[in-house]
Amino acid sequence: MTTGPTPAPRPTAGALRLVEASTPTPTTIDISAYVRQMTAHCPYLAPSLQQGLTTWTVYRAGGELAAVEAELFHAGAQAAERLRPLLNRPHGGLRCENIVLLGDVPGTRHRDLLAWPHWVLKNLYGPVGIMFGKFHAGEEETTRAGDRIPAAPVSFLPVRAAVRHRDPRFLTATPDLASALAGAEDDGRDLLEQLPDQWKEIKTWAKRFLPPVKPSPASPNGSANPSPPAS
Repeated sequence: MTTGPTPAPRPTAGALRLVEASTPTPTTIDISAYVRQMTAHCPYLAPSLQQGLTTWTVYRAGGELAAVEAELFHAGAQAAERLRPLLNRPHGGLRCENIVLLGDVPGTRHRDLLAWPHWVLKNLYGPVGIMFGKFHAGEEETTRAGDRIPAAPVSFLPVRAAVRHRDPRFLTATPDLASALAGAEDDGRDLLEQLPDQWKEIKTWAKRFLPPVKPSPASPNGSANPSPPAS
């Protein structure tokens, strides 16, 4: 008997409230102008939009930092598992699910809220050809060529098919991940089965993939608390 993938560990329910689920035309966020502007920077976005294959799932934070991180990881893993069987179907490479984060955790920027879920997810799913990105509300991005990308109106994690000849160039800070992504192949393995049950332990598992910390003048021995790189 064939069974589905192991459910993503979900240590704390309720830290994220689902506002709107997987729609190409969200009504709870104003994203249309931003998306139109982004078509100039991504050659796959316009055809994806034309076929209704770019969707948005909106959540609102309602808990403490670790609980929100855990729930964001869960949401990303569920999106990736929905995407995996679709990638080999017609236009599978144009599918993109965007996980939007609204609301705040006191004393924590969205940049910090997204950092660890994004790091775990891209290391977990990169080897099977799924790419995770991250954009932070109000923060202007710059391409490798130096072009400015419009500031996103909301913070979100894009989940999409990897472009093997292109995406590794965005991962210069993590060459092992870039190599895994370039040679990615999905053999149907259960990725979630290898993970611990608790978010704290999942983060510990993901720390093995962190690049070495470069010493700085203020910290000659490197950081004692490494964090994910910006890319």
